[in-house]
Amino acid sequence: MARRENVELSVEDKLKTLFQLQTSLSAIDEKKALRGELPLEVQDLEDEIEGLKIRIEKIQNEIDEFQKAISDRKADILEAQTSVQRYKMQLDDVKNNREYDTLSKEIEFQTLEIELCNKKIREAQQKIKDKTAEKDKNLQDLEDHENDLEMKRSELDDIIEETRAEEEHLKVKVKELETKIDPRLLTSFKRIRKNARNGLGIVYVQRDACGGCFNKIPPQRQLDIKMHKKVIVCEYCGRILIDPELAGIKADKPGEEKKRTRKRSIRRKSEE
Repeated sequence: MARRENVELSVEDKLKTLFQLQTSLSAIDEKKALRGELPLEVQDLEDEIEGLKIRIEKIQNEIDEFQKAISDRKADILEAQTSVQRYKMQLDDVKNNREYDTLSKEIEFQTLEIELCNKKIREAQQKIKDKTAEKDKNLQDLEDHENDLEMKRSELDDIIEETRAEEEHLKVKVKELETKIDPRLLTSFKRIRKNARNGLGIVYVQRDACGGCFNKIPPQRQLDIKMHKKVIVCEYCGRILIDPELAGIKADKPGEEKKRTRKRSIRRKSEE
């Protein structure tokens, strides 16, 4: 585990280190951005595949239940047919009308039971047919999803492999830089970065405005930023502010922008 530096850095050095940390983190974000929506697409496909497998298993259980019901009804039919044959044989030995009527009713009841069982078998067979079609469709969807997943995983792995070495190097650099930054300042920076839409927790002044939210910064506050005596945050977005020179950005010299504008104006007049 890396040790935190014991040497107390000046505010200027703290800000420089913090900006270096931001640069490294932004570079890692760019590497991740190269993957685009692929990680989410892979996760969605994995979830859908898992859902399809559960659905197919459920459908198969329902088919098994219908097949068992058919087997049970066929057994009931066989039993009823046996009873009908037995009752018909008993009709030859009846001694009175009462016995005859009783056996006739039993035969009629068993015949109706056979018809009812046959009806339930037909219904179950139709449900098996429907469920089998549904299962086949889900199996086809599963195959398609698995093929898509394999392709997207391969694409994602290729992108990760291309950026792996550089990303690992950046992560090591990030850990080294974090050990040099005051824990409270680092915590604040991470909180600001987490809440920032573009992941920028520290920005430099651009054209007299915050480099994060682009709101104008008063001259006195800009002067305080250039002094590097304390950590100053944007009063609008809360990002930490530094001047361009501290960020290693070459700032325009006073009047240079005006000279450029003037040259462009002269050029336009000459063209006219």
